[in-house]
Amino acid sequence: MNSLTVNPPSLPPLRPCLSEHVRRILAAPVYDLAIETPLQAAPALSQRLRNQVLLKREDLQPTFSFKIRGAYTRLSRLTSHQRACGVVTASAGNHAQGVALAAAHLGVRATIVMPTATPALKVDGVRSRGGEVVMHGDSLAHAIAHALDLAERDGATFIPPFDDLDVMAGQGTVAMEILRQHPGRLDAIFVPVGGGGLIAGIAAYVKYVRPEIKVIGVEPHDANCLQAAMAAGKPVILPQVGTFAEGVAVAQVGAQCFDLCRHYVDEVITVSSDELCAAIKDIYDDTRAITEPSGALAVAGIKRYVARERASGQTLVAIDSGANVNFDRLRHVAERAELGEQREALIGVTIAERPGSFRAFCQALGKRQITEFNYRCHPGQPARLFVGVQTHPVDDPRPDLLASLTAQGFEAVDLTDNELAKLHIRHTVGGHAAQPAQERVLRFEFPERPGALLGFLQRLGQRWNISLFHYRNHGAAQARVLAALHVTDAESAQLQQALDGMGYRYWDETENSAYQLFLG
Repeated sequence: MNSLTVNPPSLPPLRPCLSEHVRRILAAPVYDLAIETPLQAAPALSQRLRNQVLLKREDLQPTFSFKIRGAYTRLSRLTSHQRACGVVTASAGNHAQGVALAAAHLGVRATIVMPTATPALKVDGVRSRGGEVVMHGDSLAHAIAHALDLAERDGATFIPPFDDLDVMAGQGTVAMEILRQHPGRLDAIFVPVGGGGLIAGIAAYVKYVRPEIKVIGVEPHDANCLQAAMAAGKPVILPQVGTFAEGVAVAQVGAQCFDLCRHYVDEVITVSSDELCAAIKDIYDDTRAITEPSGALAVAGIKRYVARERASGQTLVAIDSGANVNFDRLRHVAERAELGEQREALIGVTIAERPGSFRAFCQALGKRQITEFNYRCHPGQPARLFVGVQTHPVDDPRPDLLASLTAQGFEAVDLTDNELAKLHIRHTVGGHAAQPAQERVLRFEFPERPGALLGFLQRLGQRWNISLFHYRNHGAAQARVLAALHVTDAESAQLQQALDGMGYRYWDETENSAYQLFLG
C-alpha cells in the first residue's frame, strides 16, 4: 500500500479542541533561538511537475533542522527547580542537537542518549553545542529506555522527541509561518513523518485556520508507523524499521500525536529510498543545498502525489526538514538518484560469447547512454552483462527498453528494483560459484559502528567456509553485507539456528535472479 486516504469527521465539533493547541503554538517562544525560515520557490521542479512547488527551508535553522523549535519550547517551560536538575533526552540526532542548543542557551545541563549507530556528524553536532552524549543501544527505542532510566536515577526531566504538547506546539509554528508567508491559494502541505510531532502541530494549526488545505504525511515504505496506525485506528509497533532515512526511523507514532493526526491528517503517502535520493537531487538542483534523506521526504511525496492524481496548476508546499547528512552518504545518494527518477535502468543481459556480440548489443541500445557496464569472460559459456542504461520516464520508459531488446533477440532481465543487484552484484561481477549446489547466499544488515564488521564475522562463526563476501560502507546507520557460505543439506538446520541467533536482519538471496545470472 503506497497511500492511505483518511476521511476525517466533520471539523466544526472538534475546533474547540484545536483552539487549545493553536493557543500553545501562538505562545511558543521559538524565536528566542530559532529563525523564521523562508518559503522558497522551486522553479525547476515546479516546471517539471506543472504545479507550483514551495520549499519550507527548515534546513536553514541554527541546528539545520526544525527540531530546535519543539526542543526550545519544551525547555523554556521548565520550572526553576527542573532547570537546576537538568534534562535528559534520547535522539538519533536532530532532536538531540535542538535540546543541546536550547539547554546551553538556558543554562541547563543536558544529557543526550544516542543509538550507537548514529552518524558521527550528528554526535559531533550535539557535543559542539554543549550536550553530554551517552551512546547506548542499537535503536532509538533502546536509547529512549536508557534515557528514562537516567532521568529517574538523577531526578532530571525527560524531554520527549515528539510525543509532548509543548514539543508539538513548537513544531506547529512552522505552519503559522507558512500561512503568513503564503496567504493565497494553497492546496496541500506535505510533511515528513517520524514520531508525528511535526505533522501533529502543523495539522492542528492548519485545520483550525484554513481547514480546506490538505495536510499530507510522507513516510518511507519501510518506516510507515503513522500509516500503519491510521489503518489500525491506534498506534502500532512496526516489527522492522528501515534506517536509510534515520531521522524518521521510528517504530511507533506518538500517542498524543496520533490523537491529532487521526482527525486532521488527510492522507499518508509512502516512498522508496530511491525516490528519496531523487528528491535530494531535486532540492539540490533548485537550491544548491544538500538535504538529509528524511528532509527530502516531502518532495518525494509531492512527486508521487502529482503522478497519482495527475495534478496540475496546484500550489504545494514541502517541508524541507533537515540537512544533517554525513558527507560520505552522498556516494550512495548519487548512485541511486537516477534510479529513483526512473532515468536509469539496470539490466542483466545474456549474449553469445563470440566476436562482435558486444557491438551488436550496443547497436541494439541505439542512442541510449550506457551508464554502467560490467562483464567478465567465462569461456564456453554465454556472456553475462550487468548494464546501466539511461532511460526517461515518459519519452523512453524502462518497459520500452526491455521490450526493444527482447524483440531484437536478447535475453534481458530487469534488475532496477532488485536490492541485491543495486547494493552488491553491481560491485561483484566477476565469477561464478565453483560449487553452486552447496552455496547459500545471504544479505545482512546490522548497526554500523567501529568494529561492527569484525563483530559480525565473529557472530557468524567459523563453522562454514565463506565463498563470497561484499561489504561497502555507505556512511549510513546500517552496514550492508553480502555473504555466500558453503553449506551442505545436513547443515541447513544448524545454519538456520545460527542465523536466528545472530539477531541481525537477513535475507536468503540464493534464488535471486541477479545472483543466479552473475555469480551462481
